[in-house]
Amino acid sequence: MIRVFRAVAPLCAGLLLLAGAAHAQDAEGGADTAAASTVQPARLSAADKVWVARIEQELNHALTFKARIQQIDAEGKRTTGTVWMKRPGQMRLAYDPPSPLLLVANQGKVVFRDSQLDQTTVIPMDRTPLGLLLAQHVSLSDGVTLTAFRHEAGLLAVKLVRTASPGDGSLTLVFYETPLALRSWSVLDAQGHETRVTLFDVHPGADIPASTFDLPAQPEE
Repeated sequence: MIRVFRAVAPLCAGLLLLAGAAHAQDAEGGADTAAASTVQPARLSAADKVWVARIEQELNHALTFKARIQQIDAEGKRTTGTVWMKRPGQMRLAYDPPSPLLLVANQGKVVFRDSQLDQTTVIPMDRTPLGLLLAQHVSLSDGVTLTAFRHEAGLLAVKLVRTASPGDGSLTLVFYETPLALRSWSVLDAQGHETRVTLFDVHPGADIPASTFDLPAQPEE
């Protein structure tokens, strides 16, 4: 089971970043439905489809974990933090000081908190790719489109975009073939900035207190 969680935890952080990009796009005027109609899914061979199904199966086995992450942004800045996940529907990503950022997903919403700016942003979970990971059943085709797949030199890579708004950015996951485990991932946002995340100190099946997923205070509507 350890390899399952090695695959899932970095995926969490990647989807969180895409969720932020999605919110920014919506705030500027909504998803580009015309672009959504033109997004092209990858042409998969029968063997490719088997690998995609195996990846989905591994992700669906991951129910609860805690892990440390290291993130490298487009400017080479390194940030560490901790991620907790409990499916379905709950996640917390807290970056280490001095980063002021916190993200909590629960109750059908994703809440971003920047304590330095005293700013809180709320996004419906079903408007972000985060729902892919936290769903009762994980699917790489429900709400997202797999636009590229590579299998070479013992590695597997899948590229995903939001089907409703592919211009928000993309998430690319690279897995070791044997055993199936995530090697790296990268997020490309709408402005062309790439962020990479690695995972360490994984605790699958961790006993996570319910209070871990308490949502930060939110602005009144």
